[in-house]
Parts: sequence; structure tokens; C-alpha cells
Amino acid sequence: MKVIDSSEKANVKWLKVDNAGKIYPAARRGDWTALFRVSATLNEPIDVDILEQAQRTTLKRFPQFSLKLKSGLFWPYLEIIHGSPELQIDVANPCVRMDLSENKGFMLRVRYYNKTIALEVFHVLSDGSGGMSFLLTLVAEYLRLKYGADIPRDNNILNCADEPKQTEVEDAFERFVGKVTQSRSEADAFYIKGTKEPMDIIHVTSGVIPVNEILSRAKEKQVSLTEYLTAVMIMAVTKIQLDTYKGKSFERIRKKLKPVKVSIPIKLRKFYPTNTKRIFASYVNIGIEPRLGAFTFNEVLKAVHHQMGVEVTEKNLNAKFSTNVIAERNKLLTLTPLFLKNIALKMVFNMVGDRKSSTVISNLGNIVLPEEMQKYVDRIDFLVGPLSRNRVTCAVASYKGKLVVNFIRTIKESMLEREFFTYLVKLGIPVKLSSNSGY
Repeated sequence: MKVIDSSEKANVKWLKVDNAGKIYPAARRGDWTALFRVSATLNEPIDVDILEQAQRTTLKRFPQFSLKLKSGLFWPYLEIIHGSPELQIDVANPCVRMDLSENKGFMLRVRYYNKTIALEVFHVLSDGSGGMSFLLTLVAEYLRLKYGADIPRDNNILNCADEPKQTEVEDAFERFVGKVTQSRSEADAFYIKGTKEPMDIIHVTSGVIPVNEILSRAKEKQVSLTEYLTAVMIMAVTKIQLDTYKGKSFERIRKKLKPVKVSIPIKLRKFYPTNTKRIFASYVNIGIEPRLGAFTFNEVLKAVHHQMGVEVTEKNLNAKFSTNVIAERNKLLTLTPLFLKNIALKMVFNMVGDRKSSTVISNLGNIVLPEEMQKYVDRIDFLVGPLSRNRVTCAVASYKGKLVVNFIRTIKESMLEREFFTYLVKLGIPVKLSSNSGY
């Protein structure tokens, strides 16, 4: 394992696209860019001039976010951009496809409306944890400039007076790659079909749940919060699949049923000592085989819990991402021109990609802010943009005792979020719903 000097300053002029990020430039389409969004709602309206100043200083502290995607002969790469993008007034439809030829080439956009500051990021730059670190640093800078707030800084809320560090821009996949690989073979999962919306229409449904209410239920069942939510999601997707064959006996449809699986992003920072703000996450696909018969909620909970126990280990996750890193080092692949690599990567993505899961649940976890900052911030949200094939996604974050569950979809039909929240209510868990398009 390579040791990196934690005091070494980052001199970022260009960076290689890391292993996890290489798929996104190749797979993006005219109607899809892999985006995620984090936002903070304050207790007073946003001062745009102050926010602009805060954005400039935050981007200097996060040079790995001030990058433009470029095409080399053999691999894409990221080139530093000076200055900052224009702030954008927020819109009702978040995570709409990002045109990389606009916005000065920046692969992020900072938006504002009323009391909310939002950051939307193309996944090639970072993951949810890195994006949240950028957002919280931006908000801390804003509060410092606006109110003179003296907010403690750490490895998550960075001090913009400090120089960027090399440890924050490292490609952690390269540093922690192992020697063992694993097969990518996996059965395709059931996915939810629907009436596709125009590319500028994105529906968001939010459910706010008291954290203690759902945590106590999870603890009763001896599972984690993520496992509990995943089990609810599997029950919801399973019902949708069975409803497509309504009126037919189970024996008649048994052979037609497909696995129901939920893709769960996993933070690799839990397993490896790195402070990178770039992508460093993997995933596991967890689910059931409906052809085996009807599953109770308790059976699904047990299946999810034990699958997570087996899959979410350092050794298994290392083999998963090492498979991609080692394949990338193949000499023949290395010398293949980029346009041919992109064709191959797009084919691989279309064959694998999100075909192996029915939807995604991404849990950013419990966000804890210093008291000096918390008094200004009322709410935090996390959203994962629609996937290439699966048009409904779910993202979760907790803050100040509230769990906010956000569904995004690019189809007209709202069946998944309806089934999901209805099932939670049946379990006795209170949910307060809101939507940008009616529910």
C-alpha cells in the first residue's frame, strides 16, 4: 500500500479520471448524465453576492471539483479550470441532464432559491460523501462571510484558508487495489417500466420520518437502518412486479418472474484510511428471488441482513473494485484508442450497468454539524439522479432527528414511491410527504 504524506500540498493541473469514474463519460447519453445532488436549507433567505464569494473560496480549496472533462488519445482526463461557474437559480426539476459544453466546462452547478443552497455534481468528479464535504464547506464559508460565524473545521468541513492537500485528490482505487478479482456475472433484475417524461421533467417525492421511529423498528429486528429501508423497497418492487400479472395464478407466472434487487452504494472510506474527496465507493446488489414463492417482510429482512453481512466486507469489496482496476491495466486495453474504449465501455454498461438492480437506495447517513453551524441549517437533502435504465431512484439522509427519503423519477407513474411509503405507514411509521408534482 502506497503511503501518502498528509502534509503534501496538492498541485492540481490535471488528473486522471479514476477507475469508478471512467464509465460515466462513455455511458452518458443525450438524455442522461449521472448526477447527484446535496442541499442545505438555512433559516434565512440566501444572499447571492455572499454565496458567490463563498463559492470562489470553496472551489480554490477543492481543486478536484474545478475540472473540465477532456479526451486524450487513450483515456479521458480532467483539466483544471480557473474561475468559477455562474450561480444558478434553482428549478423545480433537480438533476436535469448537465450539458458539459456549457457552464464554462464545470461539471458541477451551485443553485440557490429562497433559503436553500444546492450542489449538483456529475459523478465523474466525486461521490455523495465528497459532494457533501464540498457543500458543507461552502455553507460554512457562506455563514462566515454573512454572519461572522466561527465554525470549527475538520476533515469534512474544510478550512478554506488552508492549502489543498494531496491526500484529498488521490485516486484511492489505485492505492488500495488488491490482487484478487471476482466474476461480474449476475442475473438481470426486474425493473419498473413506465411512460417516459420529456428530458426536462423530473419528479421528486420526499418523505420525512422521525429517525427514532424507524430506528427503533430496525433495532427490534436487529438490522441496520439501511437494511430496513432496503427490505421495504424490496417488498414494494415485488408487489409491483406481481401486479403486472394480476388475475393470473402464481404457478402460471412463476417462470416469468425476475429477481428483485436493490443496488446499495457502499462507502469504501469506512474500510480504508483515505481522505480523498474524489469517488471512493462501491456497491452491492441485494435482493430476493420471487420465483421461490411469497416472502414475508421478516423473511426479506433476514435475507437482506445476511446478504449484507456476506457482501459488505473489506475483502469482498476489494475484489469487486480490483476487478475493474486490474482489467484497466491490461496492456492491450491501455493501448486501445479512446474512441474504441468508449464503444466497449458503453457496451459493457448497457449489458451490466443498472440492469442488475431494480432500483437504488443510497444512504448518506446521519449528518452531524457543529453547534455553531447547526443553528443556521434547518434541513439537509440528498438526491440521486435517474439512472440510465432504471428511471426511479431513492436517496436518504438524516439530520436533526429527521430522516429525509427522496425519490426521483423520470416516468409519469409514481407506483414505487406510493408502494414504499404505503408499506412504511402499514408498519406504523409516520411519514410526512411532499412532491414537486403532486402525489
